Amino acid sequence: MATPLLTITFLGTGTSSGVPMIACDCRVCTSNNSKDKRLRSSIMIQSATTTIVVDTTPDFRYQMLRNKVKKLDAILFTHPHKDHIAGLDDVKAFNYFSKKTMPLYANTLTEDALRREFYYAFSDKKYPGVPELEMNTIDTTSFLIGDIPIQPFIVWHLKMPVFAFKFGGFTYITDANKIDEHEKELIKNSKVLVLNALRKEKHLSHFTLDEATHLANELNAKQTYFTHISHQLGLHDTINNQLPTHIQLAYDGLQFQV
Repeated sequence: MATPLLTITFLGTGTSSGVPMIACDCRVCTSNNSKDKRLRSSIMIQSATTTIVVDTTPDFRYQMLRNKVKKLDAILFTHPHKDHIAGLDDVKAFNYFSKKTMPLYANTLTEDALRREFYYAFSDKKYPGVPELEMNTIDTTSFLIGDIPIQPFIVWHLKMPVFAFKFGGFTYITDANKIDEHEKELIKNSKVLVLNALRKEKHLSHFTLDEATHLANELNAKQTYFTHISHQLGLHDTINNQLPTHIQLAYDGLQFQV
């Protein structure tokens, strides 16, 4: 099936602590530039008929309000870390207005965490008003949500397998520091590629700015955006001006079509 025209919205582009970071008075955390204000990392993918969010961060409620999202058809999860799942409870608002359960798509590792963290939503006897969830366990087999084709693939967050997703010519990768050669071949020459770039200094489970830049050039996307950014990386405008135009930092609210 051909991929429809998709609108991509960055709901958040920050690392697990967000930017500004609590109690920090560094020049990034005290910046007045709106592009230096980063909620936890998540994106929204929309066709003319279907709306999907990748990950429910601790900022999920505000992300939905800020972007005036009235309809949500499904949620994809990358991995079970708190900064990517903690906001799931707030899907109950969509349940209330749509009168439908919310389909969730996750691998078994993430599914186990969701069932553990939000046990009350999966219990046989539910308290009124808890989220109504429909769990769908996925692997690397491609599938459809509405009219949007999705190809999951695995990247590595140190030793944790993390799901990344390819939506036609758009590829989204967060929380990774290694991609196997087979997966690189799958995503080479994407129209738009999103990669995590945490900071300049080496990190045990995230790409650095240099590592992400090198990988972006290797994968040869027409346009690459970096996400999952910490305050340690530096001011948005300063770093962006040091990068080529086809490799740029994402920011909250950035939107494009692909």
